[in-house]
Amino acid sequence: MISSHNIPINPLSYRNGQGAAPLFQMPDQGMLPEAVYQLIHDEMALDSNPKLNLATFVTTWMDTSADRLYADTFNKNLIDKCEYQQTASIEDRCIRMIASLWHAPRPLKTRGVSTTGSSEACMLGGLALKRRWQKTRKKQGKPIDRPNIVFSSAVQIVWKKFANYWDIEPRYVNITPNSPSMDPEGVIAKVDENTIGVVSTFGVTYTGLYEPVEKIAKALDELQSRTGLDIPIHVDAASGGFIAPFLQPNLVWDFQLPRVKSINVSGHKYGLVYPGIGWIIWRDAEDLPEDLIFHVSYLGGNIPTYTLSFSRPSTQVLLQYYNFLRLGKAGYYEVQLASQSAAHFLSNAVQTMGPFEVVTDGSDIPVVTWRLKEGYTSNWSLYNLSDQLLTFGWQVPAYPLPPDMENITIMRVVVRNGFSMNLAHLFLKNLKQAVTFLDSLENPIPHNTYCDISIRH
Repeated sequence: MISSHNIPINPLSYRNGQGAAPLFQMPDQGMLPEAVYQLIHDEMALDSNPKLNLATFVTTWMDTSADRLYADTFNKNLIDKCEYQQTASIEDRCIRMIASLWHAPRPLKTRGVSTTGSSEACMLGGLALKRRWQKTRKKQGKPIDRPNIVFSSAVQIVWKKFANYWDIEPRYVNITPNSPSMDPEGVIAKVDENTIGVVSTFGVTYTGLYEPVEKIAKALDELQSRTGLDIPIHVDAASGGFIAPFLQPNLVWDFQLPRVKSINVSGHKYGLVYPGIGWIIWRDAEDLPEDLIFHVSYLGGNIPTYTLSFSRPSTQVLLQYYNFLRLGKAGYYEVQLASQSAAHFLSNAVQTMGPFEVVTDGSDIPVVTWRLKEGYTSNWSLYNLSDQLLTFGWQVPAYPLPPDMENITIMRVVVRNGFSMNLAHLFLKNLKQAVTFLDSLENPIPHNTYCDISIRH
């Protein structure tokens, strides 16, 4: 019997008279694999096309050799390092390559780990900041009950989670129209002896801007010379960590600054790997407290581990290594430059359109954002434009900026590998068509708050 609690099955795939699959409970009898495949495949057809998803930073395309490697290795559990010793060796090679890319003083000796993504990496970096602060305070005979952490009001949500989950006071340096990213003066006004660290975002999710890590480090250096306070920096380079070394190689933001103690990056963003991989590297081995590392014996050997997850596929680590060898530094430069060129083309075109004012043009990471010009129209908003673009298949988010700027709504396009110049032209064509349609409306579109959803991952 077919109802809202059942999914009908194609009659060609019936078995034992079973014509529907229950939605919310396991069926009593199994189904033919072809029937299950087709059922799920048909449902997934309703999802949007990943190539047209301009909201996500996450990689949606790799080449066919990478796809083949994915299929060959997805069944290996990364935590089984004794059983899969070559996989463990490749993971370590990736850590050394990234440490070297970020100018770690001793890339072959420092510590780093792969993670499920930057969110886990940020949690691990934050825990190391907290533990180092606690150990220092205990040596000084001072209390450890009121830790705080300083970051921008435009920080990624994971840092708010970190502060909440581990009972740390978050202190925000609010961005403003005149100061669109965390400024050194704002940082100095927030820190004190209970500050476990300052988090600088290198590729702000809202706008794609780099925060001025070098200036923040210099301000903290001067603070230490005046007061003795030694406050470390963690750089959340989820997006920028695989952009700046290639497109802005002279920009100082990484372990060239002694105050930067740890850096995280998403391998599945501009690292160009399918979803499920992040990295965190510490400047020196001693920057990761030894008592945070667990040694597990029941995997067949004495395995050191510092993760929030445990079992996970090794595939993404191997794909990261594949990209490092496949592309090299020159290849990463070409891929990232192509994305940035498409971003610049798009920002220049959007700037010439009557309704829009470009906020960021993709000169840091390849992210373009714009807002409606003040007073342009009262008939439609960027949320309506987002809906209209979806009729062409494009997923383009509109959202408000952080506190003190939440009255400003912007639209964002993340340009990543696979968004070719040809697609940029097609998107621009559809953008103009959407604007023409909205401008033709004689009355305002009724406001629906359900549509006011920020897509900022």
